[in-house]
Amino acid sequence: MGKDVIIACDFASREATLNFLDKFTGRKPFVKIGMELYYAEGPAIVREIKARGHKIFLDLKLHDIPNTVKKAMNVLSNLDVDITNLHAAGTKNMMKAALEGLTREDGTRPLLIAVTQLTSTDQESMENDLMIKAPIDEVVMHYAQCAAESGLDGIVCSPLEAGKVHDRCGKNFLTITPGVRFADGDVGDQKRVMTPAAAKEIGSDYIVVGRPITAAADPVAAYERCVAEFCD
Repeated sequence: MGKDVIIACDFASREATLNFLDKFTGRKPFVKIGMELYYAEGPAIVREIKARGHKIFLDLKLHDIPNTVKKAMNVLSNLDVDITNLHAAGTKNMMKAALEGLTREDGTRPLLIAVTQLTSTDQESMENDLMIKAPIDEVVMHYAQCAAESGLDGIVCSPLEAGKVHDRCGKNFLTITPGVRFADGDVGDQKRVMTPAAAKEIGSDYIVVGRPITAAADPVAAYERCVAEFCD
């Protein structure tokens, strides 16, 4: 499986999203549709972007009781997205139920990945706010192992943890890593960050890049720079 750059289309409306995607007249980038856009525009925006030829990572981070997540995933499976996700903190039972719901009658399904700890979380906030006292890298590894044992395809993790995840869960267990910034860029509210080139070196399978591309003066050039650093 080849590496790829996923653009986080964190826009508040269909108009803003399509205006942004219209800039890409060459290749069709892989895009992430998150809560803001999905809650603003609903399933229709997913279908419209898919019809334009883009691969889609639907980033809704489901986390609820197993039966509720199973039913929600069954609905999402009809949107023909390529990747979707949930919180590993929901337990193995929830993750297994999600897989059942996501799998279509013909046996196909989108890739399902788990969120471990958000890249805005650091050791201090994890201990003080979540009352998790273990080192953050151990927590991420444990969540990754639980996801793998539940049959998921990979996890969302900091690029700092991608190599360790592959060591623990195997080379085919996918690592999708946000928190990627150019060396000369602003880290924003991310605590655990890395450049595209460093993420490639450490073993990330996909990187999710938002503001360094979407807020760039030339988004297409910024995207191509990411691809050159991470994929080529």
